[in-house]
Amino acid sequence: MTADDNNDNPTPVLPKQSVIGRVVALGRNTWRGLTSMRTALVLLFLLALAAIPGALLPQRTLNEGKVADYIAARPTLGPWMDRLELFDVFSSFWFTAIYALLFISLVGCILPRCVEHAKALRTRPVNAPRNLARLPHHTKSVVDGETPDELAARVSKELRGWRVETRRGDTKSRREGEITISAEKGYLREFGNLVFHLSLVGLLIAIAAGKLFGYEGNRIVIANDGPGFCTTSPAVFDSFVAGLSLDGTGMTPLCVRVKNFQADYLETGQAEMFTSDISYQAGDDLESDTWRDTTIQVNHPLRIAGDRVYLQGHGYAPTFTVTFPNGETRTETLQWRPDDATTFLSSGAMRFDPPGGMYPDTDERRKNQIAIEGLFAPTALFHGNLLSSSYPAMNDPAVAIDIYKGDTGLDTGNPQSLFELNTELINQGRLVKQDRVNLFPGESATLADGTQVRFDGAVDFVNLQVSHDPAQVWVLVSALTMMAGLLVSLVIKRRRVWARIYPDDERRTVVELGGLARTDHAGWGDEFDRLADRLLKSNPTTAVNQPHAQENAR
Repeated sequence: MTADDNNDNPTPVLPKQSVIGRVVALGRNTWRGLTSMRTALVLLFLLALAAIPGALLPQRTLNEGKVADYIAARPTLGPWMDRLELFDVFSSFWFTAIYALLFISLVGCILPRCVEHAKALRTRPVNAPRNLARLPHHTKSVVDGETPDELAARVSKELRGWRVETRRGDTKSRREGEITISAEKGYLREFGNLVFHLSLVGLLIAIAAGKLFGYEGNRIVIANDGPGFCTTSPAVFDSFVAGLSLDGTGMTPLCVRVKNFQADYLETGQAEMFTSDISYQAGDDLESDTWRDTTIQVNHPLRIAGDRVYLQGHGYAPTFTVTFPNGETRTETLQWRPDDATTFLSSGAMRFDPPGGMYPDTDERRKNQIAIEGLFAPTALFHGNLLSSSYPAMNDPAVAIDIYKGDTGLDTGNPQSLFELNTELINQGRLVKQDRVNLFPGESATLADGTQVRFDGAVDFVNLQVSHDPAQVWVLVSALTMMAGLLVSLVIKRRRVWARIYPDDERRTVVELGGLARTDHAGWGDEFDRLADRLLKSNPTTAVNQPHAQENAR
C-alpha cells in the first residue's frame, strides 16, 4: 500500500463541539447524575450522617451557654468547629445544601417514574413469548371436552384481578387457530414504591415548612399558682427560636400558669414520671378571662390553638428573705440550676437591693447590697460541713451558701449569669464575702451590721416549651403514607402469566402456561402451581410436559 492509497482514505475527523454545546452536554449529564436513584440514596445517607454532629454536640438553638462553655474548654479546636457551623448543624450551609440537593434529586427521579408508570398502566400486556418452556415456571397439558375458544374464555374468567389481553392468530406462531392470553399483576408494587418516595418528598417539604413558619420558646415557671406567662412576644421566654420567615410577632395568643408539680421517682432515684397541673387561656377565653384546668406530663403536652405546651423538666427554686438593719425585708424565690441530674444537687445565686430611701446616697446603697451564692440539696447529706444530696425528691432540703455584701452589679446594665455571681466584682473587692453557712428551712444567719439572711425553703419550678409547627399534621400524614407505600412495595410481587391454547393434530385442545416474576420470584413457584391447578381444574387434563421450575431456570 502506497502513501497515495493512505491519502485516499484519510482518518475521519470528528467535528468540534461548540462551547454552548459543551455547556449543554455538561448540564444534561449533571442533571442525569443528580436525578438518579443512586445519587438520591447517597444524599439520603449523607443527610443522616450530617445530622450526627447535631446529636453529639451542643447546639445554640437549644443551649447557647453550653456551646460557649464547650468552645472555651477547647480554645484551639472550638473556634474552628464554630466556623464550620457544627454548633448550628440544622441551619448550616452544608446541611441545607445536602437537604436541597436531596429534594431536587428525589423530585427529578420520581416524576419521570410516575409518568412511566402511568403509561405502563395504559399499555396492553405484552405478547406471549415464542417458547414458554424456557420460562422459569411452565406447564403443558391436554384438555378434553373443551374447544380452544371455550377454554380461552374460562381461563380469562378465572384470571379476575389480573390485567388480561386475549389475542388470536399470533404472528409469532405457525399454528392455526391458536389463542394466546397475556395476564399481568402486581402494578401496586411500583405504585407503592412511588408513594414511598413521593411521601419522602412530602416529609421533606413539611419539615422545611415547619422550620420556616414555626417557632419554639422555653420558659421557666415557678410551680406555685403564680401569674404564669402569656405568649405576647419573644421577650417573655427565656429562650426563643423563630422560623426563618418569622420575626417573633404574630404568635398564637396563649396564657399559662402552673398550679403545682409532682415528680415520681424509683427507689434508685431515677425519675419515672413528671406531672403538672396547669391553667390556660386561649382564644375567646382571653376576652372573658376564663381559665381552664388540665394536666400535662412528659410526652403528653397540652394541644391548643395549633400550639403544643410541653413539660420539659423541673428543678427547685429556693426562697430567701433578707431583713436589713432598719427592719425592712426583701424576699425572693429564684430557680437554681440542677448540676446533678440524679440527686438534683443545684447551684445558684441571688442578689438583693436595699429598700428605697434606706441609703440616700447611691454609692452607699451599692455598697450595702446583699448577694447569695451556693448549693441547694433537696435531700441533704452532709460529709462534715460539705453539703451533698442523696435523693432527688425534696425530703430534707438544705442550703450551703456564701453571703456577700457590696456592689452586686444590679444597676450596671451589664449582663450577668443567673446562677453565678460576677467573679470580677469579687476579685476587685467590690463584693466581699461576709459568711459561709449551712441552713435548713427557717434557719438564718446574721451579719455584723445586723442584716439577717433566712432560708425559707424551696418550691418546684418547671420548664415549659411552647412549640408552633403548622406542618406537623402533614409530617404525620407523610410518615404514615411512607410506611404504607414501603409495606406495599415489599409485600406485592410483579408477575406475568401467559397461556397458549391451540388444537393439536388429533383435534384435542392443548394449553401451555408460563409464568415469570419480574422482580423476585421467591414464593412465585407455589403461587404459579396453585394458579395452574385453578385454571385447569374444571376438566380432566393429561400432563404432557411439566418440567421443574429450577430445571427450566438452569
